[in-house]
Amino acid sequence: MDTKAKLKQVLVEELNLEDVTPDEIEDDEILFGEGLGLDSLDAVELVVVVQKHFGVEIKDMDEGRPALQSINTLAAFIEEKQG
Repeated sequence: MDTKAKLKQVLVEELNLEDVTPDEIEDDEILFGEGLGLDSLDAVELVVVVQKHFGVEIKDMDEGRPALQSINTLAAFIEEKQG
C-alpha cells in the first residue's frame, strides 16, 4: 500500500470519519474547512496519527501547516522525512 492510500485509510479509521471511505478522498482535496471538513482538534489527532503510523514527527505549525493541506502534501512530507 502506498503512502497516500495508507494515509486515507488511517484518516478514516483513526479520525472516525463517517460517511466517507478512503476511496472517496481525493489526493488533492483540502483536508480542513470546506474540503474534508477537519477542524483544529482533528489537526492535533492527525499529528499523533502521522507519528504513530509513519514514524514522522510534525514539530510545529510552521512545519505542519504546509504539510497538512491535502493528502498529496502530507504524503510528500512523510516520504521526505522517511527518506
